[in-house]
Amino acid sequence: MKTLNIALPKGRLGEKVYGLFAAAGFGCPGILEESRKLIFENEEAHLRYFWAKPSDVPIYVERGAADVGVAGKDILLEYAPNVYEMLDLGLGKCRMAVAAKKGFRDDRLRTLRVATKFARCAREYYAAQGRDIDIIRLTGSIEIAPILDLSDVIVDIVETGTTLRENDLEVVDTVFPISARLIVNKASYEFKGDRVDELLRGLKGMTE
Repeated sequence: MKTLNIALPKGRLGEKVYGLFAAAGFGCPGILEESRKLIFENEEAHLRYFWAKPSDVPIYVERGAADVGVAGKDILLEYAPNVYEMLDLGLGKCRMAVAAKKGFRDDRLRTLRVATKFARCAREYYAAQGRDIDIIRLTGSIEIAPILDLSDVIVDIVETGTTLRENDLEVVDTVFPISARLIVNKASYEFKGDRVDELLRGLKGMTE
């Protein structure tokens, strides 16, 4: 039997996802124990799991280092990896949203300054509206950009909205909903399709 390589996003989401995989019959002893190990094998079940930074999971899957992985819809839309998206796991639910200072009104006569780390998502959203924008790429604490007048709006992930409220910002629009998706390497699906389908059936049983 061929070993199935599975990339999981580090952190709470990855631990929840692993719980689903284990319940679907794809468990791996020791993976949730406190340790600095990144790769875990269940030789009996022909499984190899590894933890990766969430935004790196699609790269491991696309390039075949992992057969299967789990990534948020935000990452898939931003990086557009060449993989199969097989299943919405219904975990890690949040949304990509546009936010601005309270009372913000968009002056369409001038270019809109948009601070974000999701440049592709922002561009596509505003292109669909025919809106001229200037993308300001930031990687952290994006909420301060409108406060310091670096940008007019931000495009970012919103879970509870607490950080926005604490900084006197509010959601102006939802760009798209986000949740964790099961993704599969295209070549792996050709050669290990029976194992991927077995995993898929087990996960569908847990998520439906």
